[in-house]
Amino acid sequence: MIEIKDLSFSYGKKEVLSNVSLSFEKGSITTIIGPNGCGKTTLLNSVAGIIRQSKNTIFIDGKDSALMKRKERARKTAYLMQGKSIPDMTVESLILHGRFPYTSLGGTYSEEDRKAAVEAMKKTSVSHLAKRNISTLSGGMRQNVFIAMALSQGSDYILMDEPTTFLDISKQAELIRLLRSLAKDKKGIVSVLHDLPLALTLSDSIVLMADGRVIMQDTPQKIHESGLINKIFNAEIKKVYGNEEYYYTFR
Repeated sequence: MIEIKDLSFSYGKKEVLSNVSLSFEKGSITTIIGPNGCGKTTLLNSVAGIIRQSKNTIFIDGKDSALMKRKERARKTAYLMQGKSIPDMTVESLILHGRFPYTSLGGTYSEEDRKAAVEAMKKTSVSHLAKRNISTLSGGMRQNVFIAMALSQGSDYILMDEPTTFLDISKQAELIRLLRSLAKDKKGIVSVLHDLPLALTLSDSIVLMADGRVIMQDTPQKIHESGLINKIFNAEIKKVYGNEEYYYTFR
């Protein structure tokens, strides 16, 4: 479990996170939603260690993350950031980069590293692109490659900031199936999404944020029934039933 206790953070005089307390479980898909500028990405950056926090605020499987070294933390959390630069390398090389927490100082990849990269490529359906340069790929293909790199890291928790960016409907469906499969394998999936119907349909748990605070963390159904989404986003989301499944749509 990742536990966050009374986390606050400011950029200069601007407070971005205020007394945030919540948790992310293994084997569960948690999605963070909220208006632009409410602190969602700053929260992910804090959990990933990109923004270093003080002691006793973020605990990963019971250990204070402020005391973790970079590679130790990377073995626990992989982070798929939004707005990534496009490196000049092959798909295979980038995915192998995800194995950095396990490599020696010389950066030599072991047989286990290569097997992990191959498995990640299979899961994300990018094996056929292994020798292609990333710069030659479409936005959707690149996104799948970056997801594969995060998977190859073999971490217990995967953090994703807008993972459906550039993905068409069919690729989004593939991603949903993949994330659900990873959750069944006891991975903890934490994502930020702007697509509210997708977030509510995909997730086991929703974190609703506004103005740097956690307004509510609960199941999608209870979040929806609270009416807080309608209030915060000034938009109505209606639950529509069909076959044993349900989904959400703007009215």
